[in-house]
Amino acid sequence: SQAKVVVATGRGVIKNFEPAARGLYVDELEGGPSQLFFYRQDRRKPVAVPILPISSVGGLHCWNEDDVLFANSSFLKPNGWYEWRPGLKSPRPTALITSSPANFDDIEVVREFATSKDGTKVPLNIMRKKGLKLDGNNPTVLYGYGGYGINLTPGFSATRRIWFDAGGVYVIANLRGGGEFGEEWHLAGNLTKKQNVFDDFIACAEYLIKRKYTRPAKLAVAGGSNGGLLMGAFLTQRPDLARAVVSRVGIYDMLRVELDPNGAFNVTEFGTVKNEDQFRAMYAYSPYHNVKDGVKYPATLMLTGANDPRVDPMQSRKMIARLQAANPGGTYLLRTSSNSGHGVGASLSERVEQDVDRFAFLFHELGVTYKPVKYAARRPAPFPC
Repeated sequence: SQAKVVVATGRGVIKNFEPAARGLYVDELEGGPSQLFFYRQDRRKPVAVPILPISSVGGLHCWNEDDVLFANSSFLKPNGWYEWRPGLKSPRPTALITSSPANFDDIEVVREFATSKDGTKVPLNIMRKKGLKLDGNNPTVLYGYGGYGINLTPGFSATRRIWFDAGGVYVIANLRGGGEFGEEWHLAGNLTKKQNVFDDFIACAEYLIKRKYTRPAKLAVAGGSNGGLLMGAFLTQRPDLARAVVSRVGIYDMLRVELDPNGAFNVTEFGTVKNEDQFRAMYAYSPYHNVKDGVKYPATLMLTGANDPRVDPMQSRKMIARLQAANPGGTYLLRTSSNSGHGVGASLSERVEQDVDRFAFLFHELGVTYKPVKYAARRPAPFPC
């Protein structure tokens, strides 16, 4: 009854916090990116700690008075550890800074918002070359997940350099079903409301086309696991919006998935056929059951691991077979690896081989000509003010 409010409820979702001598550091998530604040005991308003733009914060640790140590990474900068104390204009980089041979100085990230079917604003993280022409001709990959309250936060990937060197745009959508705006955001794309996730993703694709980032013939969509279900629902509901689909270790038969070895784990997210309302919701969007004969679906590459303990590889086999039967003249490819499972812990060689096949598929389908570019290793740049 004597408790005092230190941090009032706001738009941000608290990811982590760390007490200091004279206050509290709080890492807040707002739609995907992090914001880091220092709430001093003697001040009403928090102090914003300067971090990389559109980035993720992790590992808060105070070791001396109000000094804080934290990790910071973005779509364009690999992870590094920094120290900060009140009064400093910018954090000081420690010796624990990751470098990358891939230089992203010519790339920028912008946050834009698509409007979903019910009016919900859906964030888009758009990675593009500076000075990009919005003429509808840019090969574009739209990636999504939208499930289990999992957040798609900014993170660095050197392999995206390949896509940018080919003139591509890479977009990550923060869909409902994730936790980017808290548990309410998750539940809005859960169980009988799962269709909201697919509507969000469709709205994102339509937004990129309307803004002339790309056009259907130059658009590819990608996702894995729960994001694989998203790919299946997208291609069966709006086959006109994209040229290519890359779906990894996905779920496609929603009426049988709970009978798979790990299927019961998914009931709290998708529902069960034993509940009539949940059955009707799943049947309405189940990708396998919504493939129609004679429809020209986008070229599709599905990747699965023969030793996947999480999602039965039969899901991918069935879905590809159904697409091939529905449109025998289309391109529907299944890539099965005996050396991998759900993706976690896959060897470096396996990951490289998968990336090669994925890029080759995308280049072929979107008509991309790629010329390899050599990069020399670079020392980490100073922290931007």
